Amino acid sequence: MPIHPRATDGRSGRVSHSAFERLFRAVSLASAVLVLLVLIGILASVLSGGWPAFQAFGFWGFVSGESWNVGLERFGAWPAIAGTLMSSALAVVIGVPITIGIAIFLTQLSPPWLKGPIGSAVELLAAVPSIIYGMWGLFVFAPLVATYLQLPLNQLVEGVPIVGTVLYSAVPSGTGILTAGIILAFMIIPFVASITRDMLDQIPPVLRESAYGIGCTRWEVIRHVLVPQAGVAIIGAIMLGLGRALGETMAVTFVVGNANRLSGSILDPGSTIASRIANEFNEAADLQLNALYALGCILFLVTFAVLLVARVLVARLGAR
Repeated sequence: MPIHPRATDGRSGRVSHSAFERLFRAVSLASAVLVLLVLIGILASVLSGGWPAFQAFGFWGFVSGESWNVGLERFGAWPAIAGTLMSSALAVVIGVPITIGIAIFLTQLSPPWLKGPIGSAVELLAAVPSIIYGMWGLFVFAPLVATYLQLPLNQLVEGVPIVGTVLYSAVPSGTGILTAGIILAFMIIPFVASITRDMLDQIPPVLRESAYGIGCTRWEVIRHVLVPQAGVAIIGAIMLGLGRALGETMAVTFVVGNANRLSGSILDPGSTIASRIANEFNEAADLQLNALYALGCILFLVTFAVLLVARVLVARLGAR
C-alpha cells in the first residue's frame, strides 16, 4: 500500500509531512548558501586588503619578486611561496608512505590486541595542538637535526655538484625547510591514516578472499586489490593532508627559520606564507600590511589549485 503524506490537521495545529520536508529543504539550502557566502566574503576581504600591493608591484611582479624590505617598501612573495610549496611537498613525500603503511598494518597485518592501542595512538596525534609540535620541533628535534644530520652531511657533500647545494647547510642550526617538512609530516599522518584505514576496512572481504583463493600472496592482494579499490579515497586523503600542510602556521613558524631569502638547500632556513603573515601582521602598516593581505590571497589560490587537482584526480580514478 503506498504511503501518502499526512494531511494538515487544522484543529490540532500539526504541520504536515510535506511542509516539514519543505522546511528541511530550505534550511539545508540556507546552510549551503551560508558557507558559500562566508567563503566569498573571506576572499573579498583579503583581496581588497591586498589589492594596493598588486597595484604597486603588479601581480606577477609581486609573485616573482624575491625582495622583502620593509624600510624600502619593496615586497616580493616568491621566497615565501617556494618555502610553502617545498615544505608541504616534503611533508607529503615523508608522511604519505608512513600513513599508508600504518593503514595497511592496522587493517591487514596487526593482531587484534595491538590494533586498538596503535590506532588510538595515531588518532591522538590529531589532538596535539600545533604550537606543541612547534615547541617540540624547536627545542628537541631541531638540535638533533643539527647534530646528527646537518653537520655530518656538510662534511660529506661539501663541494659536490648539485648534491652539495641541495643538502649543504650554511648555518647548521637545525631549523630549515626540511625540519618544517618533517614536523608537517607528523601533523598530517593522523588525518591521512584515519581516512585510508577506514576505506580499507570498507572493502568487501570477498575481494580479498577471492584473490587469496587464486593463489595471490599477501603483498599481491594489497598491491593489486586493496590499494586500487581504495585509490580514490587515498588520493582525497593525501590532498586533505596537503591542504593542512599548506596552511599550517604556528608549528612551521617555530622551526622553518623565518629567513626572508630563497636558498637552494632544503636544510637552510626559509619562510612560508603562513609563517610570514604570523610574524609580521601585528606590527604591519601601510603597504606592508597590504603585501601580507596579498600573500593571503596567493595562499588561497594555491589551496584552491590543490583542491581542483584533487577533484580532477578523483574524477579520473572514479571513472575507471
